[in-house]
Amino acid sequence: MTSAFSLDSRLEADTIPVGDLALSSVLLLNDARFPWFVLVPRLAGASELTDLDAAQAVQLMDEMRIAVRVMTALAKPDKVNVGALGNIVTQLHVHVVGRFRSDPAWPGPVWGHGTRTPYPAHAAAALVERAATLFAAA
Repeated sequence: MTSAFSLDSRLEADTIPVGDLALSSVLLLNDARFPWFVLVPRLAGASELTDLDAAQAVQLMDEMRIAVRVMTALAKPDKVNVGALGNIVTQLHVHVVGRFRSDPAWPGPVWGHGTRTPYPAHAAAALVERAATLFAAA
């Protein structure tokens, strides 16, 4: 959207790029314990939902709905959690997390639960490819 946009270094370190939607970059959190997308609106300086204008807010909601549909098709979770926290990484970003009654954090929050387990490289590549295909078709 703007040349001044850059991805927070913590998000960059913890995620794998999936692709771009009209407003947001789509990232996969590199944690094999939970299927987890992060949507990052490509807007320099945005930290709160209220930093979006009306059209951007509508676009982000549409992209969140797309991400939930992709998560549902990709992982078939029992529940999809969506949230924008930003307590540690202040750059505006939205989490879309597939949750299962059998996951290690159920029914509690996934944030801060246990130790992140990175995907093996081949599994990450296959998952990103499937996710990118689903996002492209959405």
